[in-house]
Amino acid sequence: MADHTPGVHVRMPRPMWAAYSRICERLGVERSEDLLSYVRRQIERHGDDADRADLAAAERELADRRARKGGRPRKDGGAGRG
Repeated sequence: MADHTPGVHVRMPRPMWAAYSRICERLGVERSEDLLSYVRRQIERHGDDADRADLAAAERELADRRARKGGRPRKDGGAGRG
C-alpha cells in the first residue's frame, strides 16, 4: 500500500470548477470529501458485487490511513494530522 491516497485528475472547465469550489466553501465541505460522497453513492446505487467489494476495501484503506495519521484535520485548522 502506498503511503498516501493517490490523486486523480478530473477534466472540467475552470469556471465550472470555480463555481463548484465556491459552493463547497459555502456549504462548509471539502471538495474531495464531496466528490468521494458522490462516488460512494453511485457505487452503492449502480454497482455490482465486485464494485461494492472494491468500495468496502477502499473504505478500509481510508480508515487505516486516517488512524495512522491521527484522523482528519479539524475544520478550524487545529491539530489532528501528523
